[in-house]
Amino acid sequence: MGRWRRWRRRNWASFVKLALVLTLFAAVIVNGHRHWNTRWHRADPADPYPPTVTGYGDPIDGDSLWVGKEGVRLKGIDAPEWRQGCEKNGTRWDCGAAARDELVRAIGDDDVTCAIEERDVYGRMLGRCSAGGRDLNAQMIVSGMAVAYGAYWDEQAVARAERRGIWAGAFEEPRDWRREHASGDDR
Repeated sequence: MGRWRRWRRRNWASFVKLALVLTLFAAVIVNGHRHWNTRWHRADPADPYPPTVTGYGDPIDGDSLWVGKEGVRLKGIDAPEWRQGCEKNGTRWDCGAAARDELVRAIGDDDVTCAIEERDVYGRMLGRCSAGGRDLNAQMIVSGMAVAYGAYWDEQAVARAERRGIWAGAFEEPRDWRREHASGDDR
């Protein structure tokens, strides 16, 4: 009888340990990409890239997103960084988070399709993306939640004139903010 109890206790402890390990493993698999895979895969800029990627759009910030399993930067725009603040009427607001929220809103429930044009110097894919027929790159500029970076100058002029988004007050150019805060991403 004593041997039976010891065997049951040992097996029960082993079962609990196994259950904890499996639960932890499942949590990493289910949520892992949001917490541990937030850094871009640093591909060589010369690596080949697909002409288009299509899938569920999961914004990382206001100018980059996961499309399926592919990381894509929106070409021709530069949005405030995640922790970047802006000022409107003397009040500081989190324009980096607001830019990401605008990209989430622009995507809605639609799949995202990106026409990939090149890789940047960091090896990230750069493209022009759309969701439900809407040009996401242009939408971020028109909403005033990104600045033009090599394209979309007309859209930026409209957003600026109508004081939309970051143009409603004072802000630091995202490129300058990154340099000042040493993010290492100098688009």
